[in-house]
Amino acid sequence: MNGVVHFEVPTDNLVRAQKFYAEVFGWKITELPELGAVILETTESEHGRPKRAGAINGSMTLRQDLSRQPNIVIAVASIDETIAAVELAGGSVVQAKIAMSNSAHYARVIDSEGNVIGLWE
Repeated sequence: MNGVVHFEVPTDNLVRAQKFYAEVFGWKITELPELGAVILETTESEHGRPKRAGAINGSMTLRQDLSRQPNIVIAVASIDETIAAVELAGGSVVQAKIAMSNSAHYARVIDSEGNVIGLWE
């Protein structure tokens, strides 16, 4: 079973959105200006990983064509195999696999209902 490991919140105004999520939910906000992103810690974390089992953290970026609505990110053993399964099940790839800084990989697919889902390997 592949679990949800991250979520992404698109925004029109990063400053306004940071204030909202910090004030309403008490989340810890960390800006990453070099990536144009903001990390959202929803639970106590150590080295960016939640300490509580089952908890996830997220990020926010400026809204783009691919990021119109919140997006969940699912951990998979192989992005290539998952993309093949997505396509067989009627979905499609909207962002090809890219290498991330910590030897991880990321891609985005669209499910059979038109929802964008992130894949993390």
